[in-house]
Amino acid sequence: MQYPVKLRRGILIKRYKRFLADVELDDGSVVTAHCANTGAMTGCAVSGWQVWLSHSDNPKRKLAFSWELVLTTQGQWIGINTHKANELVAEALADNRLKELLGYSRIQREVKFGQENSRIDFLLRDDKRADCYLEVKSVTLLQNGQGYFPDAVSLRGQKHLRELSQLAREGKRAVLLFCVQHSGIHSVKVAQHIDPLYALELNRAVGCGVEIFAYGVSMSPEKIFINQAIPFIF
Repeated sequence: MQYPVKLRRGILIKRYKRFLADVELDDGSVVTAHCANTGAMTGCAVSGWQVWLSHSDNPKRKLAFSWELVLTTQGQWIGINTHKANELVAEALADNRLKELLGYSRIQREVKFGQENSRIDFLLRDDKRADCYLEVKSVTLLQNGQGYFPDAVSLRGQKHLRELSQLAREGKRAVLLFCVQHSGIHSVKVAQHIDPLYALELNRAVGCGVEIFAYGVSMSPEKIFINQAIPFIF
């Protein structure tokens, strides 16, 4: 997808209070941008790195700028806006670029399901096949050349895995898709060293029949899109 507005380049001063980032723009002005990624963002928020922000004219917003991208000193792109993951998957589904998820004629988003008051990111339907419940997670953690999820203890992620496992036990198709918004990540593993309970729930989910896929993302200040499948290492 093309960014709807031209992104503004700057230098990251600091990220703080999870939701905020101070950035010095190329014109020398300093702005506070909204940070949609509320996780640990390990290795994604280093002061002095180049960043790109989008701007909104919506008067109801508290902050006009949103942090979209960062370019590391190693030349790796990272997508900071975790909300983009679902938009990227929606686009890829519409364009039939996710080979494991072809053949569904109807796509619903944010559908309530399960026993723990959850919402599934996508419900894929077709008259000729069973419904497919698709949950999407954004991956940005790179450690020692390996991509990991999650980057912090995720009670919400654990809940989603339990719900997917129950769907699979009921005979429904349940899929977890890792959307990798880091150009330096070429495979994904569960971060057992960070959230052992998430790792346990993921192993249980796989045992119940939940399918796991990972896809990489191509990023630039002009456009961003899912471009290739990458391995998930069990």
